[in-house]
Amino acid sequence: MKKSVFSFVLLMFTAFMVNAQDAAPAEQPVNPNAPEIAFEKTVHDYGAIIQGADGTCEFKFTNTGKEPLILSRPQSSCGCTVPTWPQEPILPGKSDVIKVTYNTNNIGGINKTVTVTSNAKTARVVLQIKGNVSPKPATAMPEKPAEQGAAPVSK
Repeated sequence: MKKSVFSFVLLMFTAFMVNAQDAAPAEQPVNPNAPEIAFEKTVHDYGAIIQGADGTCEFKFTNTGKEPLILSRPQSSCGCTVPTWPQEPILPGKSDVIKVTYNTNNIGGINKTVTVTSNAKTARVVLQIKGNVSPKPATAMPEKPAEQGAAPVSK
């Protein structure tokens, strides 16, 4: 008798636990009119640049969707890369740019990313900058050519 009561309680407990579990959350339906962000390029290669050179590049994009595109604060992978983005909504069919400025005082390879978050169907897009910063060439003082036959002045 004790075994059958215990089995019944265990069975009921298991049934309640299984019933209490939520089904997997359903995916949000995709808005067919949602904005879409289309970049002309997602990678900018500076190539070899000199220390202190202008490290600004632009990533042009277009809203190819049917609703206004709103960009959230783009996140750079480090503090040496600073993105600037449009604060106002981008209307359908309109284009704008995200400017990325890299601090070229840092010598060495560049491989940084900027993650752009928006209300577009593709909510996150990763932009990349790469290249190599070389040190400034040493500047030598120009030498005055010596004139033949010239002797030092003595006092």
